[in-house]
Amino acid sequence: MRTFVIGDIHGAYKALVQCLQRSGFDRDKDRLVVLGDVCDVFPEVRQCVDLFLELKHCDYIIGNHDIWALDWSLSGIIAEMWRVQGGDQTMLSYGGKPMPSAHLGFFNKARHYLELNGMLFVHGGFDPSIPLKDQTVNKLAWDRELVSMAFRKMQEGAPAQIGPYQAIFVGHSPTQMFSSDFPLQMGNIWAMDTGAGWSGRLSIMDVDSKEYWQSDPTPALYGVSGRNFIRH
Repeated sequence: MRTFVIGDIHGAYKALVQCLQRSGFDRDKDRLVVLGDVCDVFPEVRQCVDLFLELKHCDYIIGNHDIWALDWSLSGIIAEMWRVQGGDQTMLSYGGKPMPSAHLGFFNKARHYLELNGMLFVHGGFDPSIPLKDQTVNKLAWDRELVSMAFRKMQEGAPAQIGPYQAIFVGHSPTQMFSSDFPLQMGNIWAMDTGAGWSGRLSIMDVDSKEYWQSDPTPALYGVSGRNFIRH
């Protein structure tokens, strides 16, 4: 069994399939850790979740967009900021109706973080001064300071070593914020969101070898113009 990690998918099912194919991912044997935000922006959220449900080994880390989508599906709450950030496409994917029970169950069982073989997987980030078990959901899903701090240290020539982890994989903060279109290593932190929800590509990585593969640019896959990143 190999273990792969994949960045923020944002409804780009075509990109997800390309990444699995190009990496040689074995759907029966390999493990996939998804760093959250399968929801919003592109219109195939439902197909993505259906694929995850078919995998033998899939660990899902919930992201801030997923939380917005759950709020809508469970209570009918439609946050205006969510719609601006692509929520309409999630609603379209489900035909304007709440998610089916299997999908609700999938998101309700999602993790807030995952510790695995000396590695940590989280959507947004965390406060290194506080034990992980005491972090708020908001911090784990929304934080950008961890990645920003790691980037500053890298620029200063003193790459960050956060906690005891050999690697920390995070999504949420597109690498385009740091002038990169590829997974970006900053000390023991790997930024895996390479802008699939904007004008970039989706990326998947073998967590042991650190070899990675990318999809085609998502705007080209869906015949739309790429969007510039907006902090969300």
